[in-house]
Formats: sequence, structure tokens, C-alpha cells
Amino acid sequence: MILLGVDPHKSTHTATAVDPASNQQLESLRTEASLTEYRRLLAWARRWPQRAWVVENASGLGRHLTQWLIARGETVIDVPATATSRVRRLTRGGGRKNDRIDAAAAATAYLHGEGREVEAEDHTTALALLDERRVNLAQARVRSVNQLHAVLRDLLPGGAPAQLSADLAGALLRTVRPVGDVEQVRKELARDLIVEIRALDKRLTENAALMEELVETAGSTLMDTPGIGLVMAARLVGRVGRPSRFATAAAFANYTGVAPVEIASADRSRHRLSRSGDRQLNSVLHTVAVVQIRMPDSLGHAYYQRKLSEGKTPKEAKRCLKRRLADHVRRVMIADERSAKHPLSQAT
Repeated sequence: MILLGVDPHKSTHTATAVDPASNQQLESLRTEASLTEYRRLLAWARRWPQRAWVVENASGLGRHLTQWLIARGETVIDVPATATSRVRRLTRGGGRKNDRIDAAAAATAYLHGEGREVEAEDHTTALALLDERRVNLAQARVRSVNQLHAVLRDLLPGGAPAQLSADLAGALLRTVRPVGDVEQVRKELARDLIVEIRALDKRLTENAALMEELVETAGSTLMDTPGIGLVMAARLVGRVGRPSRFATAAAFANYTGVAPVEIASADRSRHRLSRSGDRQLNSVLHTVAVVQIRMPDSLGHAYYQRKLSEGKTPKEAKRCLKRRLADHVRRVMIADERSAKHPLSQAT
């Protein structure tokens, strides 16, 4: 087995063949970032029938090359840039750094236990893209609504209600009879903003429809959990990816940022709130916890009340519930993953 370390850049990629037995560099090739050069790179690599590609930051600048190689049956390992940096510091080289050295360092980092195999993009990647787009659309809508509020405040006595929709704003605007150029311009601006909001509402609706289709295709049962709706289920599936990659519930809790951080010294020990992990996933679990706390018949509400009766503060009880919800979400997602792999398991 030969390891082909790759140092990707925006316009060029450098690959270095490394023999794992001796950790010696055999050969190196620098190519442009183009399909023609991708084919030349793959033809060069085929001289080693047993091979694996080790790409530094395969989810960043190396994403396109990585997915192109996977689509052609190649095995690709993703190694973080921090791992290759550690390898360079620990090897003799007088501080030298170039693309060939970086590519070889990626392969060496994998030999030292860094990196994970990259899988082909699937519905989880699509949901992650849709979720990111939805966040951007929602933020744009908030900005447009805020601007519309500001304009209507100068056109209507008392302004518009806090909960403002495009239809309500249009009805209010029809009552305005502008006097003078300034009011006329304000009314025109308000019309433009209403058109923008309607367009954004339409895109958000289309986004939700695509999410629903992909969540159903994935066979996710997350929405059976109280407090988890379509958008949150899509965000969980998109950002978590393959749930079985987390070996333990503790690893998943740490990834989502709900595992408390222990601070201990001598005989004193306490736990503080973790600020690490995926903050988007943490936000989902927080929202689900708040919703379940407000649902008297939910298991989350009963658990929260039990923690309060044990003497915990409301904040501490909520953090405990978020940790418990992380375990539940992981179990559901792993069960969904197994069902997807064995579609006849439910029938037997």
C-alpha cells in the first residue's frame, strides 16, 4: 500500500507518494486544479495498484478533488491541517516548508493515527447545503422586515405591528396617501421591500419542500421526537452526517457542545458550560429542551422537574436535559442509519 499525500490549493494540487514501511518519499507531482490535470494525476497514481489518497483538509480546498477521486473508486483519507503542521514541527527539516513537504506530512500524519476516510457526498451533504441556504434566506428576510418597519414607522401613525407579514404590510400601505416627494419615495421603498419579502417567503417555502423530500428519503424518524420539526431534523441530519462515526454517546455530546467541562483542583471539583462543539447543533438541542420543558406531558418536562427536585437550578436542569436529549438523538439517528442499510429489517 502506497500513501499519496496531497496538499491542495485553490489553483494547484501537489501529490507526494510515500512508502509507509520506510516513510520515504518516492515521487511527487504538481498539477493544476482542472479536470484534465485531475486525469493526469490519477494516471500517475495508477503505477501503484495498492494506494490510498491522504488529502489535507479534504473538506476545504481539497473537497472537489476528493469527491472526484471517490466517484472513481479511490480511497481518500482526510487529515486536518493541524496534524500536518505537527508533523512538520517534529521532523528534521530546518523549518522548511513547501507543497511537496506538506503533502508528505499529510501521509505521515495518517501513519500516526490522524485522519478519517471520506465517504461520497449524499443526502446529508444536500441537507447541510439547504440548511445553510435557509439560514441566509432567513437573515435576509429579517433585514428586509426591519427596513420595512422603519419605513412604515414614518408613513403610518404608530408604525406597523411587531408581527409583520408581506400581506399585512401591503394592506397597510394601501391606506397611505403620500403627500410630497419624501412620502412618495418612502411608499415606493416600502413596495420594493414587500416584493423582496414575498420573494424570500417563496424561496423559504421551496427550501422547506426540498428539505422535507430529503428527510423522507433519508428515512429519518427524528420528527417523532417532541420539539423536533422539519427544519431541525434537516439540520441534525445535515450537520451530524453518519451518526455511527461517533463511537460513544459521550463523543457525540462533546461534538454537540452539551458535555460539561470538569474543573477540578485538589478537593474541589465543579463543571462549567462548554463553549466548544458545533454551536448550530447545540442551538437545536437547546430549542428542543426549551420546547419540551413547556410541554407538561413530555418526558423532557418530567426529567427537568426531577432535576429541579434534586436541588439543581433551572439552568443546571436545562443543561442536564440537553445532555439527555443528545443521547436520545444519537440513538434515533443510529437506528435510522441501520434501517436504511437494512430496509427489510422492519418487515422481519
